Amino acid sequence: MPRLIAPTLALIALATPAIAEAPPFETVAPIAYLEDMSSGAVLYQRDADRRMPPASMAKMMTVYVAFDMIRHGELKLDQMMTVRPETWKKWHGAQAGSTMFLSTGESVSVANLLYGIVTLSGNDACVVLAEGIAGSEEAFVARMNQKAQEIGLKNSHFGTSNGWPDNGVTYVTARDLAHLAEATIGTFPQFYKQFYSRRDFTWGKTMGGNAPITQANRDPLLGHVTGADGLKTGHTDEAGYGFTGSAEQNGRRLVMVMAGMPTYGARAEESIKFMDWGFRAWQAKPLVAQGRQVATAEVQMGRSSSIGLVAGKPLTVTLPGGLSPALAAKVVYDGPIKAPIKAGDHLADLVVTSPGLPDQHLPLVAANDVAAAGFFGRAWAGLTSLFG
Repeated sequence: MPRLIAPTLALIALATPAIAEAPPFETVAPIAYLEDMSSGAVLYQRDADRRMPPASMAKMMTVYVAFDMIRHGELKLDQMMTVRPETWKKWHGAQAGSTMFLSTGESVSVANLLYGIVTLSGNDACVVLAEGIAGSEEAFVARMNQKAQEIGLKNSHFGTSNGWPDNGVTYVTARDLAHLAEATIGTFPQFYKQFYSRRDFTWGKTMGGNAPITQANRDPLLGHVTGADGLKTGHTDEAGYGFTGSAEQNGRRLVMVMAGMPTYGARAEESIKFMDWGFRAWQAKPLVAQGRQVATAEVQMGRSSSIGLVAGKPLTVTLPGGLSPALAAKVVYDGPIKAPIKAGDHLADLVVTSPGLPDQHLPLVAANDVAAAGFFGRAWAGLTSLFG
């Protein structure tokens, strides 16, 4: 059950009392969400939990599955996959939307298919990768949904690998898309850096002239916002124009989602304005140094009855620019925590609150290993639990 404990506030430099309000932001986007990954603070949200069609932003889930398989040795970047004639027939031409311009019977590496998905938003590349991995797109989509549940996408479901309209089978929320982006960046930093910030990619040949086809990345932040490095645009008549993006400046990483925009230009203009506001109107304030212990938690069935909760990385809070509002903090965890525990396991959150501002959840990790108790230790713990 959830436990609340008071942190060692001496370690936390709480600001002088003041009442703060979130800086104002105006946008025409019907759906918008902005989060500071560095602190977990939600800086802005509008209809963030409304179910919506993701269009090509669904491709982030396809890429996440591929990254995860590569990390676990189930897939290799240089592994070759062949374009089936049936797949080429369905996913080429103007009626097939954005394309990598694959050819029937062509063999393409996983790495190039990933570039084709991320940079070019190739619908054909998604299906070729899905079929190459799982035998069919349907089987791959089952993997997408399983992985989506594992990483905590609470209000999303996928029916295709590329986000093609499917009468409402595929749906997401802005909050889930942001969480998917954060999971991608946090879990696969090297793959993210390699694949998501490329400005353009060349693949395929023109009809007749046989000239190489180079297409630009549609990411509206690249080249316009300092530190921008991903992620994915999307557009269908049903969904409108949407974008999930991220940028990092001075150690602060923001993740944004905008959806339902009326035009390509509006998506670009509002996305740049949104990200600029996030960096300009808010500031990061150091709170707890890396490695400092904030509190202790009870341990069950372990060789120790308690464990230190420490900052696994420097912890910061996000505050309105130029203000130092009063802050309060509490540690929340599900306890008692059962052994065995490994140093660095995420065990609790430091929840920082301030009147007028969103709560911020900062991760606390185990200070050390705690092995499981032996037989007599478990028996004694059971008895004390029974009578305690």
